[in-house]
Amino acid sequence: MTQTSLFSTPDTGAYKWSPERRAGLQRISEFVPNAGRHYASQRNTDPGENKRNHVSLLSPWLRYRLVSETELLTSVLARHTYQASEKFIQEVFWRGYFKGWLAHRPDVWQRYRVGVTGCIKHLDNDSGLKRDYEMAVSGNTGIDCFDYWANELVATGYLHNHARMWFASIWIFTLKLPWELGADFFFRHLIDGDPASNTCSWRWVAGLHTVGKTYLARADNIERFTNGRFNPAGQLSPIAPPLPAEALSITPLPAAKPVTCPEEPYGLLITEEHCAPAILRLAAAPATILGLTSPTQRSLLPLGEHVSDFTTQAVKNAVQTGSDAFGLKGETSDNEDWAAALCDWCLAHKLETVLVVRPAIGPVLRRLDAAEAAAKQNDITFIYLDIAYDQMVWPKAQRGFFGLKKKIPEILQQLGLI
Repeated sequence: MTQTSLFSTPDTGAYKWSPERRAGLQRISEFVPNAGRHYASQRNTDPGENKRNHVSLLSPWLRYRLVSETELLTSVLARHTYQASEKFIQEVFWRGYFKGWLAHRPDVWQRYRVGVTGCIKHLDNDSGLKRDYEMAVSGNTGIDCFDYWANELVATGYLHNHARMWFASIWIFTLKLPWELGADFFFRHLIDGDPASNTCSWRWVAGLHTVGKTYLARADNIERFTNGRFNPAGQLSPIAPPLPAEALSITPLPAAKPVTCPEEPYGLLITEEHCAPAILRLAAAPATILGLTSPTQRSLLPLGEHVSDFTTQAVKNAVQTGSDAFGLKGETSDNEDWAAALCDWCLAHKLETVLVVRPAIGPVLRRLDAAEAAAKQNDITFIYLDIAYDQMVWPKAQRGFFGLKKKIPEILQQLGLI
């Protein structure tokens, strides 16, 4: 299988991520040679679409766990020393850090959801806000770099990480739009849109994550790291005053419990949170598999086409690869009512136990909570499977990233990688 058929579209020159595990594994093998000092020196530069082989471009596959962080780290450390690849390894851990940080502060997610819902409803009552918002998301602000990124995001489902930071800063401090609406715009259109990474990153730019510390987009920095493609001199706010921060409390994570496969036949449930069932190392194969292909709505506003298509196909492909791995015939359901789909499936296969990978905080967890409640009413037991990598990382993400950063070598040793 060639890179073109799995990874890019030659007609547009823009990347197109294939929602297949083999495509993610192929991209790992292509990128790993550059994961050392080359990545460290070039990672902040965004030279434009189809010119980004200096960064991994693996985030969509990692987001849906089509490939795992452990698989990626294993490949990197087989090629590079820890010292040479330290910067890239740290970037891999940022995603797990944000998930763990949010798991300790579930109220942050709830406040964001309440805030963005209120902002969206307010658009209908504030003509000025609606005008400015629509100009921003349609790429009509007159700030060339910002407008380019807005259009690139909608057209491709992706932005370089540095462009995401610049975009968020301009949105908040130059355009003075609510950060929640910007986070929602990203969440609806980024193929790799993750509740924790997206929410926490926008909060970080706004001075809410590390309280009082904001990120200011500067014209000279944009010019330098876009190789001169853009220079919004005189168009950007010269200051980035932090937004008012709320008091947060830390919720201890529940103690990890060992999970054993049930003795009786059980069903494996696949959601968009984990789409590689063959790597779960289950002690016993499931009797059947159900993939819930209805994309989780991330907002009151429409989900981006790239996100919807990738999510649906990733789950379908996961059911197929899982069926092949376990020697069974799985099935999918596009029923938006996950509770009804789950109960119907269990009834049809006479299942009393369902195994599913535990999702991080976000809309998928909310849908599964409703499905689990319905399952209990029908005497169906839900068993959540915790991923070993998450169990190692999340508890160490109580505060700032630096605390986790110091523990990375220890985690890699526990994983048997160094």
